[in-house]
Amino acid sequence: MTVKMANEAAVNKNESKTIGADSEVLMHFSIKLSDGSAVDSTKVDNKPAKFVMGDGSLTPGFEECLLGLVEGTSESFTLAPESAFGLSNPDNFHYVDLSKFSTDVPAEIGTIITFNQPDGTELPGIIREIVADSVTVDFNHPLAGQTVTFEVDVLEVLQK
Repeated sequence: MTVKMANEAAVNKNESKTIGADSEVLMHFSIKLSDGSAVDSTKVDNKPAKFVMGDGSLTPGFEECLLGLVEGTSESFTLAPESAFGLSNPDNFHYVDLSKFSTDVPAEIGTIITFNQPDGTELPGIIREIVADSVTVDFNHPLAGQTVTFEVDVLEVLQK
């Protein structure tokens, strides 16, 4: 009977180290494009990310990859655009008159510009094209439409 209780305690301890729907997770991660170039990584400055599953800091596709991983494991997942940052939506391209830009904030292709919203939030957009007096601004996520590889090192798992 004592052996059984010890085994149950070991199982319960192991389960608490498994990422579940309400876990708090401390991990290192890297996001790479299909050509292998890294677009984001916590390993660069050696500052792991801490988040709570379901808090909105990761897309559902990224969270789905993490469910069931155990503290101390490292994994790599390749995600299609639909599971990562979504597909590029043509409705998120907007045209802004060139006169809205200034020498302080010039319209240059590839530049990320932050637009203030009426509710006080900021919305980043990438300048994609300038034709005559029209500037095309893309408000899709910069990685929309990209297949990415998500690499994780799970450092710590806590249950809420």
